[in-house]
Amino acid sequence: MHHVCLLVTLVAMAALAAGPAVTAAAAAPDRPAAAASDPAPPGDAFYTPPDPLPAGAPGDVIRSRPSKAGPPTARRLADAWQVMYLSTDALGKPDAVTGTILVPKSADRATAPIIGWGPGTSGPAFQCAPSKFIDEGAFYEQSALNEMLQAGYAVAVPDYEGYHADPKTTYVAGKSMGPALMDAVRAAQRLPDAGLSKDAKVVFRGYSQGGGAAMWAGQLQPTYAPDLNLVGVVGGGVPANLALVALGLDGKKPFGFLLDALIGLDNAYPELDLDSYLNDAGKAAVAGMQQHDCTLELLLDYPGKKVSDYFTTNPLGTKPWADRVTENRLGGTPIKVPVLQYHSDADEIVAFNQANALHQQYCTEGVPLTWKVWKGLSHITLVYRGNADAMAFIADRLAGKPAASNCTTTPSS
Repeated sequence: MHHVCLLVTLVAMAALAAGPAVTAAAAAPDRPAAAASDPAPPGDAFYTPPDPLPAGAPGDVIRSRPSKAGPPTARRLADAWQVMYLSTDALGKPDAVTGTILVPKSADRATAPIIGWGPGTSGPAFQCAPSKFIDEGAFYEQSALNEMLQAGYAVAVPDYEGYHADPKTTYVAGKSMGPALMDAVRAAQRLPDAGLSKDAKVVFRGYSQGGGAAMWAGQLQPTYAPDLNLVGVVGGGVPANLALVALGLDGKKPFGFLLDALIGLDNAYPELDLDSYLNDAGKAAVAGMQQHDCTLELLLDYPGKKVSDYFTTNPLGTKPWADRVTENRLGGTPIKVPVLQYHSDADEIVAFNQANALHQQYCTEGVPLTWKVWKGLSHITLVYRGNADAMAFIADRLAGKPAASNCTTTPSS
C-alpha cells in the first residue's frame, strides 16, 4: 500500500504541475570523521540515531549504505548512498540527520561541484523521508535532481531532522533546516565512497521548504560552515515569515501545511507544548498526521480547516510561539554570495508578499540578489517551471561568471 501511495503522490504532483496556471554554531573544518557507531543496520533501523551520539564534528558520517538514485533513468546516471551524519538542532545541540548523497557516474569526483539540495515539503510521517522517496523512485522533485546529475553535479539531499520510526520532524524550523543542509554537503565531502573534494564549489538550492532551507544555509554559512566553498544560493517559493504564511493558510485548502508547521516548530522547541493547545479533534489530527501523512495528504485531506477546529487557543497568538516564529524569520543577516530568489504572485500555499518583503530586505542589506516574479502560477507548478532559471544561475556561478543583481528592477514571466 505504501508504494502505491507514493506513486499516487508522484503522479498527482506531476498532474497538478501540468494543469491550469492557477490551482487550488560553527565547527572547525578538517576534523577527522567520526567512527561509525555500528555497521549500517538493515531496513528502517538505519534511521534510528545511536544513543548516545558518537563524538565528532557537524557533517561527520555516522553510517552509510548504498541506495538507489531514483527510477531506472536516475540509477543509470548516478551512484547513491543513504547516510546518517552529525548536525545541529534548532537549540544548538548535536543531533543526527539522515539523507542521500548522489554522485554522477560520469563525473570527475575530484573536481565535481556539490549542490546542497533542500527538498520541498515531504510530510511529517516517517514513510515520507526524502531518502525513502528517492530510493523507491517516488521523489516528486526527481526531474530537477536528474538535471543536476546530468550536468555533472554531485547532490547532497538532507531528510532534515527527525525522520525515524518515532518521527519528530522539524518542518520549516529554519534554525534546524539550515544546519541539516550544510552538514549534508559536509557529509558528502567526508563519505569515503563518494570521493568528493573538501574544496569543491558548493551551491545551496531548494524550493518551498527547500527554498527556506537554502536561504537559511546561506545566511548561517559564514559562521557555521566557513569551510564550505559556497558560490551561490537558489531559493524559490521561500517561506520567509512563518506568521504571514500561516495567515494565508488558515481556513484555506492547503491548511494541512499549517498544521504540519506547528508540529515541526513544537518538535524543534519542546517548551512550546503544542499538545496543551489542542482539543480532542486536534490531538487526533496531529497523531494521525505524524503516522501517515505525506505531501498529497497535506494537500487534499484538510481543505478549509481552521486553527479553531483543532485548537482551544491559537498558539501563534501566544508569546512563546511568537518568539520562536520571529527567531525563525529569514532576513537580518545578509547572504554573502549571489542569490537567485523566485516566486509566483499567485502562490496559494506560500504567500507572495512575505517573500517579496524578504527580497527587498536582502537588497537593502546589499545581498547580490536576482529576483524573479512568475505571473499566475500555482505553488506546485513553479516547482517545475523554475528549474531552467535555477540551472542557468548555478552554471554561471560554478563557471565563475560575475552575478548581476537586479535589486532596482523586478523581472517577471
